[in-house]
Amino acid sequence: MTAVETFNALPAERLREQLLACLAAPSWGAGILAGRPFADRAAIVAAADAAARALTWEEIVQGLSAHPRIGERAAGESREAAWSRAEQSAAARSADDGTRQALVAANREYEERFGHVFLIFASGRSQAEILDAARERLGNDEAAERAVVAEELRKIAGLRLERVLDAL
Repeated sequence: MTAVETFNALPAERLREQLLACLAAPSWGAGILAGRPFADRAAIVAAADAAARALTWEEIVQGLSAHPRIGERAAGESREAAWSRAEQSAAARSADDGTRQALVAANREYEERFGHVFLIFASGRSQAEILDAARERLGNDEAAERAVVAEELRKIAGLRLERVLDAL
């Protein structure tokens, strides 16, 4: 069976759990589930992308709730925690103490300003790059930052969905 055939054949509850590990917004997973069966991998990815773009701000905040602060090690043994650790691992290895401390301060300032964790697609980025992005985004107004957060969450969910598909 191909990955797409397996994806289409998985019991809804089992697939829902895997999708929630990608993005902790149930409506995102429900949107993907509603599209089954898919003809190919590209159709699954397109459905996920469309579902992510359709999320309300409240659903995005729900998705954010499952993400640790950048620079903090995700706790637990869940698939989502393991993915988070992997996504931030290169950045963690690339940081010196000064950068780590500056990132903690930027996270705190960001949370005070916007009321939620600083979210960034961290894969392949150093902590210095992440710190620069956090500082830059602190200058955003609420509407601009919400758009950035939605895009970062969409990219993270897409990467994680690709991992689910690769594992099938």
